[in-house]
Amino acid sequence: MEDTAYLGIDWGAADVGVALADPETRIAFGLTTLQNDKTLALRIGEIVEKERVGVIVIGTPSHVHRKEMEDRGEKFGHLLKHHISAQVRVVYENEMFTTKMAQFNLRERGMKRVSQHDDMEAARIILQAWLDKQEGV
Repeated sequence: MEDTAYLGIDWGAADVGVALADPETRIAFGLTTLQNDKTLALRIGEIVEKERVGVIVIGTPSHVHRKEMEDRGEKFGHLLKHHISAQVRVVYENEMFTTKMAQFNLRERGMKRVSQHDDMEAARIILQAWLDKQEGV
């Protein structure tokens, strides 16, 4: 899967941030924020197909309600499997404090209405963290 893209997801009850990285640069960038509704898995499946994604990285928290949120993230991953190719690998990355980091990054860039963009930026942070860990692998 060296020639396929990577997709990062900051999954939330209302909104889902999506980020993308190509296999050559391995630098994540925010792609979009999707509404978490009954068409979410289908829309992510369309992105996966269009962008030739080989790995989906879903952020899961490692704090207070870790088990419950990991279970939800895994259920979301299984739901995605019905809308994506069997060859796409779904992995999980710690998302602790990514929303706070995202808001800080956006404010540093002088962005207004930070909360409208923090899900997408959090997805970028999650994906980049996972990519950075893969460098030595």
